[in-house]
Amino acid sequence: MANYRRVCCPGGTYFFTHTLARRRNNDLLVSNVDALRQAVATVKRRHPFHIHAWVVLLEHLHCVLELPSGDVDFALRWRLIKLIFSRSVAATERSSMTRLVRGERGIWQRRYWEHLIRDEQDLLRHLDYVHINPLKHVERVCDWPYSTFHRLVEQGVYPADWAGGPETEHASIQGDP
Repeated sequence: MANYRRVCCPGGTYFFTHTLARRRNNDLLVSNVDALRQAVATVKRRHPFHIHAWVVLLEHLHCVLELPSGDVDFALRWRLIKLIFSRSVAATERSSMTRLVRGERGIWQRRYWEHLIRDEQDLLRHLDYVHINPLKHVERVCDWPYSTFHRLVEQGVYPADWAGGPETEHASIQGDP
């Protein structure tokens, strides 16, 4: 079994990508976005964290989260979010024998991408990355409803017409994080 090494920084801010096990023609996340929101809220009450950015796409999600001072356990939070979400949606997915033996649903890919945010510029680049992602599905970022972009527009962080469409390149976007 692989020995994955994760960078743990007490009170750190992290970028995450979580993906569904079956990506093709799968809109499970957006069709059950309220269940996902409830799972996040439940875990956040028990194990606090701050959401800097979040976008829910059809078959994956990206987010930037900050842990409380002295806390490094993002893995616990993700395990609980995925568990609560998985229990709240109908069991229609196919599962391998291995997953069945382990009592797993087979909704999520086992592994996920995590990146420790290094500095303010890294944070801004990842916030932009999270919020630009819906352009694969809509013409304007503001048209995607499942994103913290709307909250950040209200707070004055982004203009409402930021990254208006696929032909628009925002000056601070410098490729994938």
